[in-house]
Amino acid sequence: MMPPSERSSTDMETGIDSSSILRRSTKIFTIGLLMGSADAVPGISGGTVALISGIYGRLITAVTAITPPRFFDLLRAVLPLGTGISRQRASELLKEFDAGFVATLLTGIATAVVIVGIIIEYVVARAPVLLFGFFFGLIAASAVILWRELTMRTIGHWLAAFVGFSLAFGLSGGVQLLEGGSLVVVFIAGAFAVSAMILPGISGSLLLIILGQYLSMYESLNSFLDGISGLVTGGEFEAIIAPGREVFTFLFGGLIGLFTVARLIRRLLNKNREATLAFLVALVFGALRAPISEISNIKDVTWTMATVVEFGGLAFVGTMLVLILNWYALDIDFGSL
Repeated sequence: MMPPSERSSTDMETGIDSSSILRRSTKIFTIGLLMGSADAVPGISGGTVALISGIYGRLITAVTAITPPRFFDLLRAVLPLGTGISRQRASELLKEFDAGFVATLLTGIATAVVIVGIIIEYVVARAPVLLFGFFFGLIAASAVILWRELTMRTIGHWLAAFVGFSLAFGLSGGVQLLEGGSLVVVFIAGAFAVSAMILPGISGSLLLIILGQYLSMYESLNSFLDGISGLVTGGEFEAIIAPGREVFTFLFGGLIGLFTVARLIRRLLNKNREATLAFLVALVFGALRAPISEISNIKDVTWTMATVVEFGGLAFVGTMLVLILNWYALDIDFGSL
C-alpha cells in the first residue's frame, strides 16, 4: 500500500497536470471562439486571430499533417477491417494530427459560428441595411490595412491584384452561374470558405458573400439546428433533410478544400508570395460591392437618403472597430506566412 506522503504527492502532481491541461484546453477553445467569430463576419479573418494568438504555426502543421493516405490509415487502425484494430497505430496518427488541439479548436470555432448565425438571422430579418453597412465598414477597413502590408514591385504584382479585384467584383454582383444555391455551388463555397479560415487577412465569410451564399448558408444551418431541436420534442425527421443536405455538402466541401485549395494556396505563396498576396488582398477590395448588392436584392428595401445614412453610419462603426483593433491588438505579418 502506498504511504500517505507518497499518495498526497502523487495526487498533487495529478491535480497540477489536470489543472494545466484544463487551462491549455480553455485557452485553445477561447481562441477557437475568437477565430469562429472573426470568420463568421466579413472583415478580420480567423487566420489573423490564429496568427496574433501564437497558434498559427501549430495550426498549419496540423492541417498539413492530415493527408488522405494518413486519414485512411487512421480509419484502418480504428475499424475492425483488414488487419483489424491497432490502438498503437491510431494513437500515433492522432498524435501526428495533433488531434486534441484540433478538436478543441474546432469546437470553439463551431460554437462561435452557431451563435453568430443566430444573431445574423435575427438582425437580417429586422435591420438588413444596418447589418450590411456594418459589413461594408469591416471589409473596407480590413482591405486598407492589408494593402498597407503589401509590396507592389512589379507589373506582375499589379496584374495579379487586377485579376483578384475583377474576379471578386464580378462575382459580388451576383453572377448567374452562382445563383440558386445548388449543391455544387454549396460544395465550392465550403471548399474555399473553410480554406480561407487558415489564411490571415481573408475571411471565410467574405468569400461566402462574394459567392452569394452567406445568408443562405446561415439559413440552412439554423434550419438544420431547429430541425434537430424539433426531433427532441417529436418533430418530423423530414424537416432536417433539405437543410442537412446543404450543411453536410458545405462541410464536405470544406474538408476537400483543406486537402486541395489550402495546399494550392500554400504552394503559390511559397512560389510567388507577393503576387499571391496581391491577388488575395485585391479580392477583399472587390468584395466591397457585395454588401451593396445584397441590400439591392432584398425585397422592400430601396436606396433612399435614409437608407444611405443608415448604411453609411454603420459602415463608419465597422471601420472604426477594425481600426481600433488594428491599433491595439492586431499584428498582421505577411512575412511569417
